[in-house]
Amino acid sequence: MVFDLPRRLVSEGLGTALLVATVVGSGIMATSLTQDVGLALLGNTLATGAILVVLITILAPISGAHFNPAVSLVFAISRSLPKRHFLCYVLAQVAGGAIGALAAHLMFDLPLVQLSTKVRTGGAQWFSEGVATFGLVTVILAGIRFEQKAVPWLVGLYITAAYWFTASTSFANPAVAFARSLTDTFSGIRPVDLPGFWVAEIAGAVAALFLFTWLLQPGASSTLSSEAKL
Repeated sequence: MVFDLPRRLVSEGLGTALLVATVVGSGIMATSLTQDVGLALLGNTLATGAILVVLITILAPISGAHFNPAVSLVFAISRSLPKRHFLCYVLAQVAGGAIGALAAHLMFDLPLVQLSTKVRTGGAQWFSEGVATFGLVTVILAGIRFEQKAVPWLVGLYITAAYWFTASTSFANPAVAFARSLTDTFSGIRPVDLPGFWVAEIAGAVAALFLFTWLLQPGASSTLSSEAKL
């Protein structure tokens, strides 16, 4: 079943909104319950991983459940997403992310309009974002190729892990990064720090696409070996 563009855009906006509301809201909840930063991050992590499994499962049949301009770019380059739809996807994701941040503020009775003051910058952070997005795209591409039904779990588990093995806590998503600049809470990022994150995320996504375009194709030797067995 193929859904029309308006429905796909609503799916992308809704999914990104719920993802950001979860990221921001769980961060607010965690810091209201504990002063232990590690424990707060754990709460933030588990909620984010769980919601990704849910959202991808229910919305992937409609729009592909990208919720991420870097992922949409990969599919546009590989022609899985029509290039004429790429910008529409990105706008829906960015708008949805902003709405998700506002929704989180509203749920916790915080000022709706905020700008983050949390510093996240430097080479280690940028490299972390490149690694995080590279890993995310590799999980998606390999998952679609070999175990498509498992993709929601693969993505949720990968992001859960990447929260902890990257210095940046794995934003891996330009739209979510933008939305997190609109909240001066636990999960925020200063607007001035966004360009470095965006460049690293796009670079990581494109690098993963080019590597896995080659890696997921059987080599000539494999083909000859298979033919020899027949």
